Amino acid sequence: MSYPLMEAYNIKRAFPVGGESFFALKGISLTVDENKLTILKGRSGSGKTTLMNIMGALDYPTSGDIMLENQCISKFNGSRRDKIRRTEMGFVFQSVALVGMMTAYENVEFILRLSGHPIKERKQRAEACLDRVGLTARMHHLPAELSGGEQQRVAIARAIAHKPKIIFADEPTAELDTNTGLQVVKIFKDLIQHEGATIVMTTHDSGLMDIADKVYELADGEIINES
Repeated sequence: MSYPLMEAYNIKRAFPVGGESFFALKGISLTVDENKLTILKGRSGSGKTTLMNIMGALDYPTSGDIMLENQCISKFNGSRRDKIRRTEMGFVFQSVALVGMMTAYENVEFILRLSGHPIKERKQRAEACLDRVGLTARMHHLPAELSGGEQQRVAIARAIAHKPKIIFADEPTAELDTNTGLQVVKIFKDLIQHEGATIVMTTHDSGLMDIADKVYELADGEIINES
């Protein structure tokens, strides 16, 4: 049985526009169950990335609270937020954001250094994560020598390396063809089963909905459907 790992309570986010406040989020409440894939679905401008940034402690809500287990992370100061992102969260971005001068292995090992992983365990863990995403034979290649799908798999290996409590993936399949995108999502499902991962993913691709455990559909800063 799964339990909520993260909960959002009445999250609002306002931005100043022309001397007034524009609300990108208008009071969103949701739960993220552990060991599940939760999808935030919506078109561009729906608020899904804004919501993910707040859930991932990359931005503050104007009002409302984000709870990670028993911690109200939306009230944390900057240094505490930095630490929780570094140690308890993983991120997969649409732009991949790999370090171009580092090999696939070095990109994964680097996150282990940042999270304070014991030095004697870094090599084994980095190699295990790359093996999990099917890149053992490509681990010593630079990002420029990898395909778009391979780069995204390196980003996933990097995100899981330090065994975070929750992984946020913002449009991870947007730049990939349909088949490669499905492979990425199947990797997410494998990570949930074998690594005990909890994943929150944004997408506008309706073809991926059947793979999710829970889907929240957003429009104009509000949840309009839950399934």
